[in-house]
Amino acid sequence: MRRLEAVSHFEYEVQSSTSSHNHRLHAHHAYNTARQRLCRRVGDVTGRRRRASVTQPKARGKMAARLKGLGWATRPLLPVVQTWDFHARRWVRALRRSPVRAVFPSGQVVERKPGAGKQPRTAAAETAPHELRRKPSLQVLPSQKPCTWEDSGLRYDKALPGDRRLSSVMTIVKSRSFREKHGKILLEGRRLIADALKAGAVPKVFFFSRLEYIKELPVDKLKGVSLIKVKFEDITVWSDLVTPQGIMGIFAKPDHVKMTYPETQLRHSLPLLLICDNLRDPGNLGTILRSAAGAGCRKVLLIKGCVDAWEPKVLRAAMGAHFQVPIVSNLDWETVPDHLPTDTRVYVADNCGLYAQAHMSNKAIDHGWVCDQQLSKLHKYEEEEDLEAGASKAWLPEVEVQSYDLDWTEAPAAVVIGGETHGVSLESLQLAESTGGKRLLIPVVPGVDSLNSAMAASILLFEGKRQLRVRAEHMSRDRIYTERDRGSQSLV
Repeated sequence: MRRLEAVSHFEYEVQSSTSSHNHRLHAHHAYNTARQRLCRRVGDVTGRRRRASVTQPKARGKMAARLKGLGWATRPLLPVVQTWDFHARRWVRALRRSPVRAVFPSGQVVERKPGAGKQPRTAAAETAPHELRRKPSLQVLPSQKPCTWEDSGLRYDKALPGDRRLSSVMTIVKSRSFREKHGKILLEGRRLIADALKAGAVPKVFFFSRLEYIKELPVDKLKGVSLIKVKFEDITVWSDLVTPQGIMGIFAKPDHVKMTYPETQLRHSLPLLLICDNLRDPGNLGTILRSAAGAGCRKVLLIKGCVDAWEPKVLRAAMGAHFQVPIVSNLDWETVPDHLPTDTRVYVADNCGLYAQAHMSNKAIDHGWVCDQQLSKLHKYEEEEDLEAGASKAWLPEVEVQSYDLDWTEAPAAVVIGGETHGVSLESLQLAESTGGKRLLIPVVPGVDSLNSAMAASILLFEGKRQLRVRAEHMSRDRIYTERDRGSQSLV
């Protein structure tokens, strides 16, 4: 009875002491082994009764009860199981530690070095006070700027369904009145945005569909900018491009005084300016700006009445010329001389300067090139009053006509280009007369309509560039000859 009580007490303690699954499995194995051993020990006492239970059904129940009682026979082995469990737990804790020394069966001893940034506890305890004193500060020096997206710590917002930030901003930048009121413009495309950032334009908001498009931009230019990730379908709705590039930027309207233009453009700048008068077509203005940047114009002046230079169609046609040549918009004719260098001569592009050639066209305005008929039509009322009073046509400026391929760049020059609908204004001819300029004639075959405004501007600008280059070559050649003559005279 004492042995059976010990076995029952052992089973209770085994079940309560093994909480984990692995310990319960080991304890169950020890329990079965002890039960088998105990059955072999008491087999001489109960063997005959077990054999009798096979032939006698009544005794079978008693034998089953006794065997059930024998199931508790492993309780005396409680110290063994507890000892194994204790050593197992110590072994698990030992495996979690990093070995300092490894001893092989051959007797070889290998010292294990601590990992990077780790050291023994004793050494760490000894050096801890000194390290705390010598620990450098983690402050980043002002000269160290973040060079990657991860280092800068930039964050972006993801537009949820129903987000109206994109639509509200697009409503502003699509209208010229709103653009002038809020001072914001829209730039679309990775190349155009990169050129704007390089020139010093100030970004406000970026809408993009893929994070890679933002990571391509300079990190230092994105500080304080709102970054919003939207669906590509939303960008397609508001984009003016046939194939949107997935990124749109809202910038503050650039000021030509604060802009930083490419050094190459400034080095090749010529004493040549362009004045746009009554240009209403966005495509023509964008092409003209692109030609002005290619020819090396020093500045482009836009008179009131021209299309907005920052309209999306103009930006698309100019291909980044806005950030290569200074553009001054919304000027009055009274303030134009303030933006011209000293001794500048104003030349007016004219396709019907010759009165005979003007009559060859059936159109009064001859597609944008000013002529005497147009001026007479615009000032018909004043002319009738003058004729009645017996006065002459003194209001019509007398500007000499000259072919475009003759030399007209001996002094700084400014070329006036008129629109295809209204042509150049009377103020442009008055300014040309006051500065000693002329009307540049681009001859065309009789009966053919006049050239496009952008085409005529390109012809005149590159002709002026050619004349300046030829003059520079002549001057350098004359300088060489002069130096040779001086050298020969000194030898004599």
